[in-house]
Amino acid sequence: MLDTDRITTLTFDSYSTIVDVGSAVDALDEYVPNPEQVAERWRSQSLMYSVVVNDVDSYEPFYELNRRALTYALDTAGADVTDDEREEILSVYMDLHVFSDVRAGLDRLTDAYDCWVVSNGNPEMLDRMFEVADLHDRVEGYVSADEVETFKPDGELYRHAAGRIDTPIEEIAHVTAGWFDVAGAEAAGMQGVWVNRDDGPYPNVGPDPSLEVDSFTALADELGL
Repeated sequence: MLDTDRITTLTFDSYSTIVDVGSAVDALDEYVPNPEQVAERWRSQSLMYSVVVNDVDSYEPFYELNRRALTYALDTAGADVTDDEREEILSVYMDLHVFSDVRAGLDRLTDAYDCWVVSNGNPEMLDRMFEVADLHDRVEGYVSADEVETFKPDGELYRHAAGRIDTPIEEIAHVTAGWFDVAGAEAAGMQGVWVNRDDGPYPNVGPDPSLEVDSFTALADELGL
């Protein structure tokens, strides 16, 4: 159960939580016959790569990993694309759709809590996301994996975030649609809030979330805002 008395700060994941990576399907539509499948492989490979590079100490900014993952997804689909076309597809991550509940939810949450974004995205990606999602007046700023060259769910990034925003880690609730991100936050000492955007079951591995909601506005409701 979420201990609301402990919370002074909320941190939010970015991709799949604030912006919809599923909108990448549109960028693939003219190049492959099965864009949904290729988009899912693209996303899953990028997440797998981020975990692997943590373990083998070969950090690259997330945009570069995303390029590698897209190349793999297109190759396995047998897609015949030029380098320029691949870069055009990749650039969709600079203009992903914002979930409809985000702005309204943040407007309520920021009245009561300091709010930050903690993301695997590199600064160039996050600067653009802040513009697209209109976050500059809604959250204090962001903490990027690029600052420690370590991706979530490794505990180093969560601990770094707590230090950088000058908040005891146990006073932070981390809000994310990624179950692995929930597990990482909980293991590092934060409370994890799972935004279950797909109405699916929580994976039965690692720490459970302290709270499950389906939107940012539902989180504001749960917090009595």
